[in-house]
Amino acid sequence: MSTSDLKNFINSLWEKKDSFNTTDKEARKKIKQVLDYLDVGNIRICEKKENSWVTNEWIKKAILLSFKISDNSIFSSGMSNARRGQYTWFDKVNLKTSGWVEDEWTKRNFRSVPGAIVRHSAHIAENVVLMPCFVNLGAYVDSGTMIDTWATVGSCAQIGKNVHISGGAGIGGVLEPLQANPVIIEDDCFIGARSEIAEGVIVEKGSVISMGVYIGASTKIVDRQTGKIHYGKVPAYSVVVPGSLSGKKTPNDSIDVNLYCAVIVKKVDEKTRSKTSINDILRS
Repeated sequence: MSTSDLKNFINSLWEKKDSFNTTDKEARKKIKQVLDYLDVGNIRICEKKENSWVTNEWIKKAILLSFKISDNSIFSSGMSNARRGQYTWFDKVNLKTSGWVEDEWTKRNFRSVPGAIVRHSAHIAENVVLMPCFVNLGAYVDSGTMIDTWATVGSCAQIGKNVHISGGAGIGGVLEPLQANPVIIEDDCFIGARSEIAEGVIVEKGSVISMGVYIGASTKIVDRQTGKIHYGKVPAYSVVVPGSLSGKKTPNDSIDVNLYCAVIVKKVDEKTRSKTSINDILRS
């Protein structure tokens, strides 16, 4: 079945999502096929068309339908040595690497450090390095990227090529509402430790987000050089640090309350970004 036919089938099934037969073999087969296609990267939740990102809602529908046809079941880490024990989980979604043997790891060609958790349907491209982290279902992590220790990549989030998601950083995801974009981190970006990017924010190509920056859809992103305020998008090749804006006094005029913002302290061109280390950019 072509992707177009699969899309039509899922959209039709969604229209009767509250009444369809969850044991129907064809429905179960097609829903599983969508998740398998996501897993290997044949399809993805969001695609960049011309200059904008477009969400494929029908794929989100398939993920949501998969919860209706699946029951919680026990699955394990596969460690059979009794002296080492074995981890077990109770969920509707298996781990991506459950049952993999060496041939499968060689074919997929990414590195996964002990403690890395990836749910089935998340795509991990070649030459990715996963430190002990969590990657949720439907996410897409492109080649050459590192997801560092205790970082999280939310459901359906899109991570580009040669990105570094630093330790403890959080990349938000979203399944509902269907039309909502997940967080998108474009190619060659750096997300600093303990930063949070959420609510469908787009971090454009080559940007550097310093440690401890929090950006949601309503966060003011202030360009210090121009005074322009951005919402929901970090412009390409921006260097961003935490900041604050002067707010209003309390009713008795005794306290000035400042409000958090993110500040673009500079822009770097592609040539400079390719030759300059992250630390040099942030410290200069």
